[in-house]
Formats: sequence, C-alpha cells, structure tokens
Amino acid sequence: VAKLAADGSLSLDKTLADYLPDLAGRIENADQITLRMMVQHRSGIPNFTDAEGWDWFASQTDIDKALELVLDKPADFAPDARYSYSNTNYLLIGRILDNVLGYSHQQYIADEILAPLGLTHTYSLLSQVNYDDLASGYWYEYDDDLRQLDHVIPGGSMIATAEDVGIFLRALNDGSLLNDDEQAIYSSIYEYEHTGWVPGYHSIARYYEDMNTVVVQFVSTTGGDTWGTANIVGGKATGISTIIYNRIVRILSR
Repeated sequence: VAKLAADGSLSLDKTLADYLPDLAGRIENADQITLRMMVQHRSGIPNFTDAEGWDWFASQTDIDKALELVLDKPADFAPDARYSYSNTNYLLIGRILDNVLGYSHQQYIADEILAPLGLTHTYSLLSQVNYDDLASGYWYEYDDDLRQLDHVIPGGSMIATAEDVGIFLRALNDGSLLNDDEQAIYSSIYEYEHTGWVPGYHSIARYYEDMNTVVVQFVSTTGGDTWGTANIVGGKATGISTIIYNRIVRILSR
C-alpha cells in the first residue's frame, strides 16, 4: 500500500465506496471508511473470522464466501472511532490492490518485495510450497496435522521461514526496502504491534532499532493451555512459553 500510495496509484483518503462501489450498499459506512482506516484497522468493519459460520479447522480459500459472512451486517463502531483488528480489512485491501494493479497483488509483492530482498522461502499460497517442507502444526488434544489447512487470501495465506521474516522486517525498518517517500507514508500509517496466529501456529517478530536486530519466534502448537499462561506445576509455569523464551535456535547475521 505504501509503495502504491507513493507513486500515486492509490489514495489513502479515498473511501471503500470509491474503490469498491459494488460493496457500497452492503458494508455500513462504506462512503466514510477510507483506505487509511482499513490499513490501520479503524474501519469498524466486522471481522469475518469472528463471524458465525467461520470454521478455523477447514481450508478456507473462497474470498467471496468469507466476505459474505460480514456483508449486510452492522458496523462494530463508527469509522475512525477506535482500533479493532479485523481480517476483513485485508480481504478488501487485497481486492482494491488487484483492481488498481490490473493483476494479482501476490504477483506485485513477489516482484517488488520478495525478489529484491531475495526471499526465496516466502510464498503467497499453500499450493506453491512443497508439502514435505512445511512444519507440522498441532492443536492441543486434536489429532490431525494442521499444515494442510489453507487460508483465505490475503487474510493469513502467506508462508515463510523465520529467516525470511527476519530479513523482511529488518529491510522494512532500516530503509533498504522503501525509498524516502514510501518510508514516510509507511511510518505515517503503520504501527508495528501485531503477532500472527492460525490453528497450529503462532508467531511473534520484533525489530530492535538500537541493535539493528530482529527476533523471530515461531511456535507449531496452539490451543488449550499450550502457551503456559496458567499451567503451573510445582510452582513453575509449564507449557510452550517456558521452552521458547529460554531457547535460541539460531543466530543469523546479514
């Protein structure tokens, strides 16, 4: 978004109704919700992954079907009234990007971000990855391996190694990915304050400017009390958090 806003292809202050007029009558406040609000999760559009009928344990690749879960539903709040994370924003932004570009935003990301940074282990779709190379994902007291689950684009479909995530975050913050105009726009609309989660997987990544260092944490088990927030045995917390917070798997330097 920042790159396309910088070259004039996008306007952060145009509304959802401007970009997707076919949805104007089906999303409340579409004529007031700007692209900036969607990027910042201040749109008030309901989150389709919280909607009745959404199944986290089934592959979900139909964007229209996902959107139908929140169309014609009341807004969660007035536009720009507050922050509330909603994956629906990403589905709508993806559709806007496709329309503006005239081709898929996944291809744009591959050409403008992945290729220049040499991110050869980052993918937009599960179908692009060798299944045997994927880390298995598990849910507490659930027998199936969850790595076969696909997720709707672009609300959680991307797959990457921890190393590629680290390279990307460093480049995003040290100026090597965006030019000055793009960086200024990026800094004005984004605040880095989010983790990643789908059933079977949890990730946290953070860039430390003072050390020019990225710390990336991937976990392949979720559900129940696997995070160890309340599981106390013998006065000590148990669970995944006690393992990952005390273990450095690999240190990379680039």
